[in-house]
Amino acid sequence: MSKSNYDLVIIGAGPAGLTAGMYAARARMNVLLLEKAVPGGQILVTDWIENYPGFPEGISGFDLSEKMRIQAEEMGLKIEIAEVHSLNLSKELKEIVLKDRSIITKSLIIASGASPKNLGIGEDKFIGKGVSFCATCDAPFFKGKTVVAIGGGDTAVQEAIFLTKFAKKVYLIHRRDELRAAKILQERAFENNKIEIVWDSVATSIEGFFGVESVKIKNIKTNEEKVLKADGCFIWVGILPNTSFLNDAVETDEFGFILADTKMQTSVPGVYAVGDVRDTPLRQITTAVGDAAIAALSAEHFIENL
Repeated sequence: MSKSNYDLVIIGAGPAGLTAGMYAARARMNVLLLEKAVPGGQILVTDWIENYPGFPEGISGFDLSEKMRIQAEEMGLKIEIAEVHSLNLSKELKEIVLKDRSIITKSLIIASGASPKNLGIGEDKFIGKGVSFCATCDAPFFKGKTVVAIGGGDTAVQEAIFLTKFAKKVYLIHRRDELRAAKILQERAFENNKIEIVWDSVATSIEGFFGVESVKIKNIKTNEEKVLKADGCFIWVGILPNTSFLNDAVETDEFGFILADTKMQTSVPGVYAVGDVRDTPLRQITTAVGDAAIAALSAEHFIENL
């Protein structure tokens, strides 16, 4: 076998990548974590996290990610800011191609996450200030308030129903005259007097000063426009896995999320997928760090058996 640079390389420094790095470094593996931007991932733009164990009073996304980064680095994890351009996984040793060089590793954990699909209606300005892509994460912040929800699939309807546990009013905006969600979810939404479905409509802009104050919508059949006063806006028009560098190197589902088994093993031996980039029923910090612990242990066992 040719000489490798590392036992393990991790792509992505969100909660999953940092956790995998911490476990690998603690196991005295020669490990490198690659992050194209800033360690922390999506939680960096999460204003407040209340459902992560050990922080009963809550913690900001920035503070939690910093604690994770510091803990991992204190255990010996090396983090490098570098963007992965492509992978070569056809041989026993894995090649990771960066802009200026290639890295050879015995095993690989892909923790590159996923990004919400944008509507381009000004939502970027209000992320963490009223705009959210996760009711499970942020619904409690809207107790007794009015919110707008956008989408019509299973996730949108299910999350809109969840929002009614906290919000006093939920406008569900859908561009068609019927929902795409499962019939049982539709029935629950129709029966919920806190949900008002706005049919045949699209959101055209999110307005506010310090935070969300209103959402402009337009009926695509009549072209009628109106403004909905709201304290928040939840967007569920899908998410995209951050896998532009993958180039079919591992098997994915129809949406591009990486397929992995219970040990986080992908279709390529020694390559693992964790967190939001994986085909998974729940995308939360808790599930991401759980995936990562399993993957780090799996990678350790894989290397031992080489």
